[in-house]
Amino acid sequence: MMETFETIKGSSPLWDKGKLFLKCVVIFLMAMVLWIPTYFIMGVVKERESRQKEAITDISSKWAGKQIVTGPILLLPYKVAVIDEKGNQQWEKANAYFMADKLDIQSTVFPEKRKRGIYEVAVYKTDISLSGKFNSIPWEKLNIPAENILWNESLLFFKVQDQLKGINEDIHLNWNDSDIVFMPQAAGQTPMEEAFIAPVSLLPETTGAGGSFTIKFSLNGSEQLLFAAAARENKIEMRSAWPDPGFTGIRLPDTRTVKDSGFTATWKYMNRSIPQVWKNTVYNFSSSQVGADLLIPVDSYDKTGRSVKYALLCIMLTFAAFFLVETIYKKSLHLVQYGLAGLALVLFYTLLLSVSEYTGFNLAYLIAGAATIGLVSWYVGSILKSSKLALFISFVLVVVYSYIFSIIQLQDYALLMGSIGLFVALGIIMYFSRKLEW
Repeated sequence: MMETFETIKGSSPLWDKGKLFLKCVVIFLMAMVLWIPTYFIMGVVKERESRQKEAITDISSKWAGKQIVTGPILLLPYKVAVIDEKGNQQWEKANAYFMADKLDIQSTVFPEKRKRGIYEVAVYKTDISLSGKFNSIPWEKLNIPAENILWNESLLFFKVQDQLKGINEDIHLNWNDSDIVFMPQAAGQTPMEEAFIAPVSLLPETTGAGGSFTIKFSLNGSEQLLFAAAARENKIEMRSAWPDPGFTGIRLPDTRTVKDSGFTATWKYMNRSIPQVWKNTVYNFSSSQVGADLLIPVDSYDKTGRSVKYALLCIMLTFAAFFLVETIYKKSLHLVQYGLAGLALVLFYTLLLSVSEYTGFNLAYLIAGAATIGLVSWYVGSILKSSKLALFISFVLVVVYSYIFSIIQLQDYALLMGSIGLFVALGIIMYFSRKLEW
């Protein structure tokens, strides 16, 4: 019996086949173990991305944040008779609101980059001109007697999102050729918190002629500039020397030109979601905002995170190539050597992350890929003492990393590319393994 076992162990093909299968299982388990550190790498990616957001928030808090300009809106206060619990008549104050018939917004944005360590934030100063016209003030639609309207308390108001840090000078209103300075409102004076107000002269006999206005001011902000379409007909034009705008809001520009020297964008919008005259209601103009983001093309964290998700695929395909080389060319690689090569594949992602913070993703991917492919190919070639096999491993890694890079770039087709690539990889492995005798 002992002799039979020694015969099987020492010279039987059955033992060799068992060792081959066992090594295949161990290699698979090793690939799964090497996959675990990629979760920690993903955590580092998110931590670095969080630091970038903190730097952006810190710079914005000291300069000015994202800006939204809303208005101007005309406010007309009036008296309402109410009966109290004792049956006595008292007067309470209410407000009516009027949107302009036409609003023309011109904005010239002067951008610059501010740095905090290795992180950059786009900040800007913009010169804004708001001009428009009320064709008439249709107060008759309110069904309020003229004597109940407080004509001498009428106001024009508008709002800037971060006016405390964004505006550093007086804002002047030209109303029917009268120059008026906007002032901060009292608490609750208008439905917009922290709005600017300016008294305007209205009389019942002059409301039919309406009123025209012009507002000009400079505004500081960061990353984004939006305008709310607060009139019936709105024309909004934005121009800047920034080459990478991201248009946002309820609609894209009607016309736009984007060049390396900057961009120009124009919106035309009819605001039909809000009535032109209303009272006793607070409307939200956030649904009628248009504008642009000043994007800094820093997508390295997003792309690095997506590339880490393909780490197991990269490891498995590389180990499959090693295993096929072993079995076809009768060359032997130790499990420790598999492990060291796998560690080099894992360290590719830390190298990619660290380099991409300085060079951008594409160049960092090339640098990290070339370093990893060169190291693994040299290592395997020196072990197998074959430059031909080293070139083969190098070719496999180039194909794998190129394939993953193409998936990351073609985000909309990632599933299709991934499915086709895996099918082709499986076909190649099946082709080269068809003569293996298990």
